[in-house]
Amino acid sequence: MFASVVIPTYNRRPILEKCLAALERQSLAGYLERYEVVVVDDGSVDGTPEWLRSEVARFPHVRLIEQEHGGPAEGRNRGVKHSRGDVIVFIDSDLVVTESFLANHAKSLKHGWQQQGNQLCFTYGAVINTADFDKPTAERHKLRDLSWAYFATGNVAIDKDVLERSGLFDTGFRLYGWEDLELGERLRRMGVQLIKCPEAVGYHWHPALKLDQIPDLIRVERERARMGLVFYRKHPTRRVRFIIQFTWMHRTLWELLTLGGLINEHSLRPCLRWLIRNGYQGTAMELLRLPLNRIGVRSLFREASSAGISCPLL
Repeated sequence: MFASVVIPTYNRRPILEKCLAALERQSLAGYLERYEVVVVDDGSVDGTPEWLRSEVARFPHVRLIEQEHGGPAEGRNRGVKHSRGDVIVFIDSDLVVTESFLANHAKSLKHGWQQQGNQLCFTYGAVINTADFDKPTAERHKLRDLSWAYFATGNVAIDKDVLERSGLFDTGFRLYGWEDLELGERLRRMGVQLIKCPEAVGYHWHPALKLDQIPDLIRVERERARMGLVFYRKHPTRRVRFIIQFTWMHRTLWELLTLGGLINEHSLRPCLRWLIRNGYQGTAMELLRLPLNRIGVRSLFREASSAGISCPLL
């Protein structure tokens, strides 16, 4: 098996360095013949391409592909196009993996192929969220790290031919969110099976919450709402409505939990400040998710109304 690890990146040079260093330390354990790392730079302005070209000796498995800023969907498609392997592994550029990461994906994929008699499956590894930049792999697994997504590109491996037959990522998803889950819906319809692979562990680094990040988090929720509507237009099913939270149940839930908006990013600010100051950034982020979810769902309903799309009662 020849694995191509495809990584789109945009202005993430510091954590990308840790990501690539971890991939250079892979122990293939007889499950892989070889591997490559295809980094697709999405128009970074932080010097990422120049830095990578200067570090060729340090990262011998890495090939750099450059594009103008077009988003992760376009970047992943370009990475697949330039890949040489027969298996594609997708991770994000802020993921730091363990030494057995690729071997575990390969082992589980081969087992799945043997059991099914075909290659209509993909492996989904474990993602552990951490704010520890210095030692990201020291983070313990937490309940909130569990994911119910069917296909999420933070940590998956799939046969390249199966992926190409699915049509790859829809580049209409140019803002944040849903392009991977939308591809997952097409894979489901092809009969491609999900195989959980918790041994393939990746540590997803993101900076600890600061109050000045809140405007950007709100922007992301509004972008997710716009892309959620793109997702629903392509797959107008009850399943997708629940995934993107386009239901009256979700609307009612977040309105109730925020007292109709009384609990918001402004009213929570003193509490968030106290939590952050005392080292409880994770708790502060979970608390902030209440108004963020309300903002996202309200934005989605507003976008749908503007497009003349009504939300069914069920």
